[in-house]
Amino acid sequence: MVKVDCHTIREIEHQPKMWMETFGIVAAMKAEVERFVAGNQINRETRIVLTGAGTSAFIADTAACLFIRDGYDRARSVATTDIVSAPESFLSPDDKLFVSFARSGNSPESVAAYSIARKYCHDARHLIITCNPDGCLARQADPEKDCVVVLPDGTNDRSLAMTSSFSSMLVASLLCKNIATLDAERAKLEAAAAFAARILENDVQEALAGMTAKTVRRAVFLGSGALKGIACECHLKLQELTDGQIMCSFDSFLGLRHGPKAVINEETLVVYLLSDDPYTRQYEFDLIDQVDKENRPAGQIVVSLVPSGITEGIDCEIDAPDSEALMAGEYKYVPYVLAGQLLGYYFSLSKGLNPDAPSVRGTISRVVNGVTIYPY
Repeated sequence: MVKVDCHTIREIEHQPKMWMETFGIVAAMKAEVERFVAGNQINRETRIVLTGAGTSAFIADTAACLFIRDGYDRARSVATTDIVSAPESFLSPDDKLFVSFARSGNSPESVAAYSIARKYCHDARHLIITCNPDGCLARQADPEKDCVVVLPDGTNDRSLAMTSSFSSMLVASLLCKNIATLDAERAKLEAAAAFAARILENDVQEALAGMTAKTVRRAVFLGSGALKGIACECHLKLQELTDGQIMCSFDSFLGLRHGPKAVINEETLVVYLLSDDPYTRQYEFDLIDQVDKENRPAGQIVVSLVPSGITEGIDCEIDAPDSEALMAGEYKYVPYVLAGQLLGYYFSLSKGLNPDAPSVRGTISRVVNGVTIYPY
């Protein structure tokens, strides 16, 4: 398939560069972030809510797992769409730190969730990570209580689909969490950028583009732990970039067996985002073997940090470069999302769509519309 130049593919391909620019921005704000953390007594005992809407909520899902693994036991992910519609079901008055993700910062729910947190929680503080300095969320932040991290302009995707904004905001949240050891984080992030560069190489893109030659009407993305949030984002990218012509789902490897496996048939593409944890991989390999033998999907793709060793049934395996720095960091999970983004781009082209504006009937838009916010 011939690659067509557009915002979407340029924004997918410049992600490694955006991550390093994001590092530079957080490094320049190091003293400010440290003052925010120390001044508000934010530590591993703090009640933390990571939040966003749509793709930004999937950043929160992914980041929350990594916060918890790092000892922030009281961190959790709650979508702004849940906070706005039913705040008392999802928030506690004792929630202290809200980490808010927003590409534009103009989504009605993002702005409303900020206001509700201020009213409902006793002493809420906000770390706002956004790609738009002029968005409503960034502008309404309280300079006495909040910290706003504005990412490079290149992360403020011009296309409909969030790509570099997703990965860069996720990177920024981890850098802020690791602000005390920021100098040591550079090499780990550079290694993750090298993994992303591998996924962007021509042979990998050609293999992913080649999946469009198959009859694919459904797709399932699977991940464990933090990679479940990545799988969720991948499913959305393929579904929205094909304007719903390919219906997608996501799940954990174990969760798939409890009913959702019914979606897999001979017209289903299955993408396995493999963990690097030997314990977790046991469950993942069992599921892959079962799907291959029982469901016979249209195609199967593996993305892995270390070679899977699977020799049958897999159409494409993408492995990371061997790197101690990569394996030592949390950023190693971020590049996985590129597989879903590229599949979305190539399948969009195969359907005769414009990846920058795939929604033919205008069903979805770059900034959500049609939402009425009611007083709380």
